[in-house]
Amino acid sequence: MRKPNIDQAVLLLAGTLNLTGVALSVTVSPCWALLSGLVSLNLIQSSITGLCPAAVLLKKMGLQSGRAF
Repeated sequence: MRKPNIDQAVLLLAGTLNLTGVALSVTVSPCWALLSGLVSLNLIQSSITGLCPAAVLLKKMGLQSGRAF
């Protein structure tokens, strides 16, 4: 299995955190919906500025760059 690039890892991380926030807001507390909101805001911010904090960390971890990051 090949190592994912930064783009794939960022999308996987965002999707996982978003689903986690939704699941926790339904089962534990509505306050967990903030997690999904923050993930969504970060996706919007990174699409406008081209800067994604998760991509910076993943690049330092040695993942290959993709088209977006």
